Amino acid sequence: MADHHPVTYLLNTMDSTHSSSSAEQPTPGRNPSDTPTVADNMLAVGRQARRAARLLSTASGQARNRALRAMARRLTEQKETLQAENARDLEAARENGLSTALMDRLTLSDRAIESMANGLLQIAGMPDPIGSISSSTLRPNGMRVAHMRVPLGVIGIIYESRPNVTIDAAALCLKSGNASILRGGSEAFHSNLALGDIIQAGLADANLPAHAVQVVNTTDRSAVGKLITMTEHVDVIVPRGGKNLIRRLTDEARVPLIKHLDGNCHVYIDEYADLDKAHDIAMNAKTYRYGICGTMETLLVHADIAPAFLPELGASLIDKGVELRGCKTTCSMLSAAVAATEEDWQTEFLAPILAIRIVDSLDEAIDHIARYASGHTEAIVTDHLGHAQQFQREVDSSSVYVNLPTCFADGQEYGLGAEIGISTNRLHVRGPVGLEGLTTQKWVLNGDGQLRG
Repeated sequence: MADHHPVTYLLNTMDSTHSSSSAEQPTPGRNPSDTPTVADNMLAVGRQARRAARLLSTASGQARNRALRAMARRLTEQKETLQAENARDLEAARENGLSTALMDRLTLSDRAIESMANGLLQIAGMPDPIGSISSSTLRPNGMRVAHMRVPLGVIGIIYESRPNVTIDAAALCLKSGNASILRGGSEAFHSNLALGDIIQAGLADANLPAHAVQVVNTTDRSAVGKLITMTEHVDVIVPRGGKNLIRRLTDEARVPLIKHLDGNCHVYIDEYADLDKAHDIAMNAKTYRYGICGTMETLLVHADIAPAFLPELGASLIDKGVELRGCKTTCSMLSAAVAATEEDWQTEFLAPILAIRIVDSLDEAIDHIARYASGHTEAIVTDHLGHAQQFQREVDSSSVYVNLPTCFADGQEYGLGAEIGISTNRLHVRGPVGLEGLTTQKWVLNGDGQLRG
C-alpha cells in the first residue's frame, strides 16, 4: 500500500490544527501530558469533520466528482495490495468461526472491487443534488418561495463485516456534500484502513479537505459510544448491522438515527399466481445471495395452489442446499421440512434456511407479515390486479413488490447508485438511502423590497 495518509490514522493524534478555545483547554485535574483518551480523540474527529463539512459546502460538484473518479482508479490500481489486507481479515474471521454468509460479505473478490469502482463512477455521473431548487411559488406580494436541497452536514456511519460499505458510504456522503465519519466492524479492520488510504488519496487528487472522510482506526467500543452522543459535531448516524448494534444505538444515541433494521423479508405466492413465474421468483429471492438483507426468509403460499406448487419448489430448494422449516401443512407436503418454531417466523437467517407457511387467504398472508416482518421488503406473486393493489396498499414495509423477488432491495437496482443502507424508519427517509436521502431542504425566498404590513 502507498504511504498511509495520517488522517486515516488520526485517532493516534490529537487535532493540532484547531485554534485554542475553551472547548480545547485541558480538563481540570488532568495532566496536559496525559495520553488522549478515545473520547478525546473522537471529539477531535468530530471537530475536524465539522470544519470539513463547511469546506465541502463551498466545493464544486466537479471537484467532488474528480475525487470519486480518482478513488475508482486507485481501487483498480491497488487491487492486489487491498486484497492482501483483506486476506488478513479473512484469516482472522476463519479462526473466529465466522459464518459462510458473513465471510461472503467480508470478501473483497475481484468482482467486489470492480463493483465498488463501477459504483464510484456511477455516483460521479449522477446529477448533483446540492443546490437544486424546487418549483417556486409566487406569493400575492411578489415574493418567490422555494426549497433548496442542501447537505445534512456530518454523517456518522457504523457498520459491520462489509468493507464495501466503506466505499459506498464515503462516496454517497461526498457526492451529497456531507463530511463522514466511518466506523467499520473489527472483522474488516485491515480492509477498511486500506480502503481509507484509497479514499484519502482520491480526496487529495481533487484538492478536497482530507477530513471530509475519516476512517476510525480503533475497535474500542467506547469510540462508538462517543460518536453517537456528539450532537455538537455529528448531525445524523446511519447504523448498518445486526439487532444488537441497532438496539444499543437506539438506547444510547443522542444523535438522530437513520436505522437499518434486519431484513426479515417475505414472499407471498397468491392463489392467482403463475406457478412457473412464482417458482423462479421464489428461488431467486432465496438463493441469489443468502447474506444480504433482501433475501427472502419466509415464504407464504396460498393453500389452493400449495399442492401443485410446493413439491417442485421444495425439491429445487433442497438441491441448492436450503434447509426447510415449515408449518404443519408444509411438513405434510415436504418430507424434508422440519417443524418451524415461533422463533423461525421472526428470524433473519442470513443462511440457506427458509421458513414456509401455508395460508388460506391474502388477508392471512398480510396479517402474518404485519406480525413478524421487520418492515424491510415484502413481495406478492399474483396475476390478480386487485390482490396486487391490496398487498401494496396494506403491507407496511419500506418496499413492497409485485411479481419481483425481494433481492431487488438495493439502491443500484432502484437507480439510486450505491446506497448507504435501507431505512426502516418513517422519518426522514424510508427504503434505500441514496443521494437524496442524505440531504435536506431549506426555504429560500426572493423578493424586491417587500415589507410585511
